[in-house]
Amino acid sequence: MRSRQILSACALSAAWCLSASPVRADAPAGGAAAGVEGDHVIRDFHFASGESLPELRLHYTVIGKPRRDSHGRVSNAVLILHGTGGSGRSLLNEHFAGVLFGKGQLLDASRYFIILPDGIGHGKSSKPSDGLHARFPQYSYADMVAAQHALVLQGLQVDHLRLVMGTSMGCMHTFMWGEAFPDFADALMPLACLPVQIAGRNRLWRNLILQAIRSDPEWLQGEYKSEPLGALRTAAGLLMIAGSAPIQMQIALPTRDAADQFLEKFMQRELAELDANDLLYQVGASRDYDPAPGLESIKVPLWQINSADDFINPPDLGIAEREIKRVKNGHFVLLPASDQTHGHGTHTWAAVWQQYLAQLLQASQPPPD
Repeated sequence: MRSRQILSACALSAAWCLSASPVRADAPAGGAAAGVEGDHVIRDFHFASGESLPELRLHYTVIGKPRRDSHGRVSNAVLILHGTGGSGRSLLNEHFAGVLFGKGQLLDASRYFIILPDGIGHGKSSKPSDGLHARFPQYSYADMVAAQHALVLQGLQVDHLRLVMGTSMGCMHTFMWGEAFPDFADALMPLACLPVQIAGRNRLWRNLILQAIRSDPEWLQGEYKSEPLGALRTAAGLLMIAGSAPIQMQIALPTRDAADQFLEKFMQRELAELDANDLLYQVGASRDYDPAPGLESIKVPLWQINSADDFINPPDLGIAEREIKRVKNGHFVLLPASDQTHGHGTHTWAAVWQQYLAQLLQASQPPPD
């Protein structure tokens, strides 16, 4: 399983990492309970494209145990959705799980049942590199959310969620959950995205990645014997810049030699791990995302958090401030850029925004059973 999130946790630090290393299943982060991994297989899964798979595998990690209220409904489940190129376990790092899941923390794993799925095409879930390559169904975000719902409801027997929270791609999925299943969760917390279709510069850099892969003669329509390295160098570079934080980069790379050395090490690592077909599908899945028409249908409290140094969702556009007014119980927070933020990857540094999670949990507290 790919161990890093390039896009979803691209937070360059002085440690020269783009994301924190995930924690082993037997090594809890920050005191969080150890995770248990499993697979849910959905038979005869039909995609929005009209394609289907006889079996779709959704891998997941769960932490804690579900609890039911007097009516038999699960009352403590939290669904957390990762970003592009990541996996559920990629959030088990010191900056995210280590701040949230430990004893006495906001999502204390001894109190909550935490669900961390691998989205379609990611982690250990079904994906092109399993063998179908470019014949794998052209999944979209709608398919990913539908599969997540099936995992939660049918696979884990969870009929209600206390919270849905997501980072980057998972942020966009969180908006979609609020619209598709308006009564399923008590609260929503999307981190680092916009609730409109992907257009402008955001769509352009994504399309550059897709074009780089498809136009590389070594790609061979997805049937390559070795990775098309030229395309992957372009893709990795675009993903690095899109997820970068100017202040953090300047702190970590204060000289030209430091920057050059970092780039060389970065490329060596990423080229050893990327799969062209998987990346093509992961980036392409955002092609028809657009929750804007349904924002008024979101019923529950929603706290959206973005950071001012996010290249992918620049605050200059004013989109988040405009669209949040259409969400009945919506709130938007823009974190100012500082040496504490990490560009787009700020979503994974929970210490920066956990106060707003605390407010959301308080505002959405269900009445006593």
